[in-house]
Amino acid sequence: MPLRLTLRLVPVAAAAWVAASVCVILPVAAGGVAIACWAAALGVIAWGVVRRPADTRLRQTVVVAAFALALAAAVASHVALAQPARAGVTELAVDGGRAIEVRATVVGKIERRVDGSLAFDALATRIAVGDVPHTVRVDVVVRVSPDDVHPHAQLDVGSEVEVRGTAHSGRPGERAVVEVSGTRGVEVIGPPPQTLAVTAALRRGLVAAVADLPGDGAGLVPGLAVGDTSIVSAELDTAMKESSLSHLTAVSGANCALVVGLAFFGAAAAGAVRALRVVAGLAALAGFVVLVTPEPSVVRAGVMAAIAMLAVLLGRPGAGMSILSLAVAVLLVADPWLAVSLGFALSAAATGSLLLFARPLARGLERALPRALALAIAVPLAAQLACGPLLVLIAPQVPLYGVVANLLAAPAAPVATIVGLAACLTAPVPWLQDGLAALAWVPAAWIAGTATTFSDLPGNLLPWIDGVHGAVALAAVGLAAGVVIAVRRSTRRARVTVALAAVVLSIVTGVVAGSGLLTSVGGRWTLPQDWTVLACAVGQGDAILLRSGGAVALIDTGPAPESLTACLDRAGVGRVDLLVLTHFDLDHAGGVDAVAGRVGTVLHGPTASGDDRRVLEELAQGGAQLTAARSGLSGTFGEARWRVLWPTARSRAFPSGNDASIVLDVRGGGIPTMLLLGDLSASPQRALEASGALQPAYAVVKVAHHGSADQDVAFYAAAQPGLALFTVGAGNDYGHPRAEILDALTGLGARIARTDIDGIVAMWGSGDAVSVWRERGG
Repeated sequence: MPLRLTLRLVPVAAAAWVAASVCVILPVAAGGVAIACWAAALGVIAWGVVRRPADTRLRQTVVVAAFALALAAAVASHVALAQPARAGVTELAVDGGRAIEVRATVVGKIERRVDGSLAFDALATRIAVGDVPHTVRVDVVVRVSPDDVHPHAQLDVGSEVEVRGTAHSGRPGERAVVEVSGTRGVEVIGPPPQTLAVTAALRRGLVAAVADLPGDGAGLVPGLAVGDTSIVSAELDTAMKESSLSHLTAVSGANCALVVGLAFFGAAAAGAVRALRVVAGLAALAGFVVLVTPEPSVVRAGVMAAIAMLAVLLGRPGAGMSILSLAVAVLLVADPWLAVSLGFALSAAATGSLLLFARPLARGLERALPRALALAIAVPLAAQLACGPLLVLIAPQVPLYGVVANLLAAPAAPVATIVGLAACLTAPVPWLQDGLAALAWVPAAWIAGTATTFSDLPGNLLPWIDGVHGAVALAAVGLAAGVVIAVRRSTRRARVTVALAAVVLSIVTGVVAGSGLLTSVGGRWTLPQDWTVLACAVGQGDAILLRSGGAVALIDTGPAPESLTACLDRAGVGRVDLLVLTHFDLDHAGGVDAVAGRVGTVLHGPTASGDDRRVLEELAQGGAQLTAARSGLSGTFGEARWRVLWPTARSRAFPSGNDASIVLDVRGGGIPTMLLLGDLSASPQRALEASGALQPAYAVVKVAHHGSADQDVAFYAAAQPGLALFTVGAGNDYGHPRAEILDALTGLGARIARTDIDGIVAMWGSGDAVSVWRERGG
């Protein structure tokens, strides 16, 4: 099929996507956009009817233009019609820490966040602010501690829940109107419907069936089969991401196509006509979506597969890009908020790239490789070249071995998926389920071994330029690489094009490789030589280095070892004399493996679980001395002095966790007078102020809990901060730092530094005088 015909519906998808992006970010404009697009669509149709152009291409252009405008209008109309209900909820004044109660139905998978909390999407039907109930129908996100869910076993997709706590408005473009924090608990008041309860039991049965199998492969079986990653370890999850294999445990169009294909060919083998084969495929698809849980991402994958089956029924299976374009447009009409979803963009980019570029890349690779191997490499290469620019917006790094890892893991994935799915469905026959689960473990273990092997290889992750500039640079590299591989050198123009692409590839790769060198091995030359305080940019978490008289202290380790290791390498820090673990939430202690065996003394907050104690045991086995913090404890490192202000000894008012975070006063030895607040909330802040332990003014205050809304402004006024430091991840799901605390600190005269915008922040000085250097901005 000519390329022009292959791409003829792409403008339809593009129009729907642009309209959806504009309208969800600026919902007040949705009504006007809808009217304009409907009017334009009618105008194009009227022109075509009146003029009746004889040229075939012009007629096709008119049809596509009318179709594109109509779908853009439908998208805008959806947002406009939904806006009054969404605006009504935001006008309830749920922000500001007011107590609210929300009744809702769970519509998304229950996921564990890096801080240990649970998060899920829900459809709210009633919101009570104070004693006043309001009937609503809007999307919300709920976050809650696992210990605050009752009964925990019944929380699943389809459950009816009542959430008590606080809330704040969602960010522009998000589907969820508000984010609800279940600080006073989540009560499951209604179990899932019978069908969803049965499928949930089947998924739990598969998890139980693999629980006793060895190694990381056991955790992967439910993920590969039904998208349940609940028992995938944090280490394996990181390895899967670093080796570009994490897509295997997300239910995608590939999973749906596999299920549909099995049903379709099974019906064909039974002698069914094409229409019955399609019906069998669609029935299997519907059952699979229900089994996996009909959450939005799974429904998206199902719609994609259903449209492909429609193409088969119509006898047009080769119209891949038209099918994809139609699927994208239909999904955006049904859910306009997908337009700003990175997952949706990745899915569309990967599918489109496979359809358009896999075969040309394979033909180019055939010049040097056997045909079968060239095609096998072309598929993951096409996907990585398309998705890479989007992925660097999340983490500025490129997995160098991703194509090879996918090449090795690809044959095992469908086997693990099919056998694992069979194991899930045979739960009523335990001996058969156990046997199938053991068989599925073999390919799953191969995939897990592939992931861990490649993630541990030297140079696996190439540091890349951060932000939009990095995405553009990687897109240029991908395009240039594609041209070099795929374009035939049969004409002079083609040879010039390939040569220019090779030059672009060399220049951008050289620049990025140099930048990566400067942010890692040569990184210490890019930092101010006199720094005594260095706030590492480790994402949504705390990791702050203090340096005095040749000694180094580290306050918390951030959420992951990799990001902390990068900061330590750049700062040239090989050993930590004093490690302070303010508390044991993942965003503060998750990176501890990066310093295990290299720590002199550990000052730690209260432990609450066996996991907390295992962290300390690991550090002790590496030679560290352990000291439990309590108010009044003090000491030195280098020429600096530290003093613990919080928690108080044997306090029952504030249990272990955020409110029992270590609060540290550090001063002297070249370090600006500094107050580090961990994740302390407003109530213990008030108690700390009342204790008289503060010794203001503080040149630097590390703001509590990444700048959450739960702060006491009077406490900060008493601390008299010269500079307010926010350790926070870019684009985090919590809305940190909140505007109200930023405004309050600015109103107190404090300068603001934040790692999400500034990157690494370095400080030095003495007493009240402090010099500040920002990685982005100097």
